[in-house]
Amino acid sequence: MKIALYSGSFNPIHNGHIAVAEAALANGFDEVWMVVSPQNPHKKEEELWPFETRMKMVELAIANHPGLKASDCENLLPRPSYTINTLKYLQELHPSCSFRLLIGGDNLLKFQVWKEHQRIVDEFGLIIYPRSGSSFNFYEHHPNVLSISAPLLNISSSDIRKRLEKKEPVSGLVSTEVEKFILQNIINNPNGTAL
Repeated sequence: MKIALYSGSFNPIHNGHIAVAEAALANGFDEVWMVVSPQNPHKKEEELWPFETRMKMVELAIANHPGLKASDCENLLPRPSYTINTLKYLQELHPSCSFRLLIGGDNLLKFQVWKEHQRIVDEFGLIIYPRSGSSFNFYEHHPNVLSISAPLLNISSSDIRKRLEKKEPVSGLVSTEVEKFILQNIINNPNGTAL
């Protein structure tokens, strides 16, 4: 089974994330696992809503999308969450599966600072989707790097959080289910801890 691993903070998950995951399915992957990162080594932990809150939103967002699965595997691993550790862990757990990492073109520009980045490319491979203002580097021509077409949606989790702070609507940016969850559990609870 060919599985695309789409790892992220999903703080919160939005319609752009879903569109990218669906594009990976359309490019021949059997499943896309949305791996919720408890702590990204390149982000401040205090910027993140609680892991359980973000995990619940991913589950809600993908409920009607066959082929998309939510994974909490990084919550079982040491922190911070290094992608190479996640890939090795999942490969050992599911030896019959083939895993490839799905990342945006903007991440490719700083990919060389990732822990064991060359091993990720050589042993697992990358799926690259375009991001506004990003361009590819030398990895673009690597045999283990697949470039896919995905909608260029100008949506970011940080912009959604800013809109929420200003009490602005987020309709159309997140799924209806996620929007309802945010209104019920986060707007009235700034720490986002109610589930």
